[in-house]
Amino acid sequence: MRETPGRPHPHHAVVIAGAGPTGLMLAGELALAGIDVVVVERRASQDVNGSRAGGLHSRTLEVLDQRGIADRFLAAGQAMQIQGFAGIPLDISDFPTRHNYGLALWQGHIERLLADWVGELGVPNLREREVAGFVQDDTGVDVRLSDGHILRASYLVGCDGGRSAVRKAAGIDFPGWDPTTSWLIAEVEMEQQPEIGMRREGGGIGPVNREAGGGPYRVVLKEPLVDQPAEPTLQHVREALAAAYGTDYGAHSPNWVSRFTDATRQAASYRAGRVLLAGDAAHVHPPQGGQGLNTGVQDAVNLGWKLAQVVQGGSPESLLDSYHAERHPVGAQVLRSTMAQVALSTPDDRHDALRDTLAGLLSMDEPRRRIAAQLTGLDIRYDLGEGHPLIGRRMPDLDLGTADGPTRVFTLLHDAQPVLLNLGEPGGLEISPWPDRVQWVDATHDGEWELPVIGQVPAPMAVLIRPDGHVAWAGDLADPELPRVLGTWFGTAAL
Repeated sequence: MRETPGRPHPHHAVVIAGAGPTGLMLAGELALAGIDVVVVERRASQDVNGSRAGGLHSRTLEVLDQRGIADRFLAAGQAMQIQGFAGIPLDISDFPTRHNYGLALWQGHIERLLADWVGELGVPNLREREVAGFVQDDTGVDVRLSDGHILRASYLVGCDGGRSAVRKAAGIDFPGWDPTTSWLIAEVEMEQQPEIGMRREGGGIGPVNREAGGGPYRVVLKEPLVDQPAEPTLQHVREALAAAYGTDYGAHSPNWVSRFTDATRQAASYRAGRVLLAGDAAHVHPPQGGQGLNTGVQDAVNLGWKLAQVVQGGSPESLLDSYHAERHPVGAQVLRSTMAQVALSTPDDRHDALRDTLAGLLSMDEPRRRIAAQLTGLDIRYDLGEGHPLIGRRMPDLDLGTADGPTRVFTLLHDAQPVLLNLGEPGGLEISPWPDRVQWVDATHDGEWELPVIGQVPAPMAVLIRPDGHVAWAGDLADPELPRVLGTWFGTAAL
């Protein structure tokens, strides 16, 4: 899609900067809503090099299930209990979710599967280009690409990583904490069989192919200094291995060598007019707990349907303010969690004593459930007001009976459309002017309603489920509050 400077600029409803997991998920969400979206990506292909994520948490698997694509990821990964807090394992096999486990799957595979899905939805991806700047006005954004061409968009979303050019150009502050620790990370072959497993200060050695074992190996090791003037090399990896294990195991043939730190920062605002941020562009932190990629994908699912409704004219632009209001506190909690885990990984006797104390606490059910639900995203509650304990929380994936046969709640969300689920007498409410944008489903459910950490909750007569799977309202259809909630989230004018 090449456009000669000076000619009319091609117009899109949304331009997304970055084709990582967050950008791809957002592109899919918008495409499902029928929005004209284009992705701009600096890489020539979807190949991933360097240090990247290695798994999906329970709530992210639920989100993918809500879109009917979870099976693609489950077939490619390894379901296992991968949750842990500062190396302390946390079993979630008793959690009330169909995905009471994590999925070990490298980011390269995650991105490939998301890219395939987005491609099936027809979203164009402009590769080997980056967003170099933009100018926004009252009606849209002129997005300047690195090749000199300009795209016109109604909205621009920066999903372009921790060094986000979009965030910087928007003038959004990125406050936080400077790094105190640095780690080397590499993928190498080894002549000798290494010691597999985690180290108490964080990092360790493990096979890239978790099922087959053997090389190549992923190596993560703490460096002696935070500020390293030179780019990391194989020699740095060998020296770090020798310092940690007494041998470099004959490390050779690196696929890549990189480093990361515990720098921890969060955008002061996730929105500046017609420019929004998601994923690492909005929050950066060390990988302890494996929350980064997962948080970004969930950012995208929160933002996508809201942005679609605003673009289509069914909701006012102020709906986008709820994106920052809901996701910024979630990001802040992730930052606090990773900072605590880095501190607990400090290799000295006093921190070991603290880790032992925490390990004892996390062996108890209540602390384990709370921390594990936080790490996996299953505990997230948006502040949507008082009322039924479901309000603001993710809707459980109940088995339902309908006139068309059995189904599941998440199946109803495959098209990223809101659902008014009526579990009482069929009919009973006039939902005009929302019938074209809110699915009305009469259904039955036999069984208890249970939420992570909270436990059993009373079964409501009806539930209004947002496209992101969170409950906007729960109660009786005669509740005069329901029309107000429908109007708040899904507008009052026909789309």
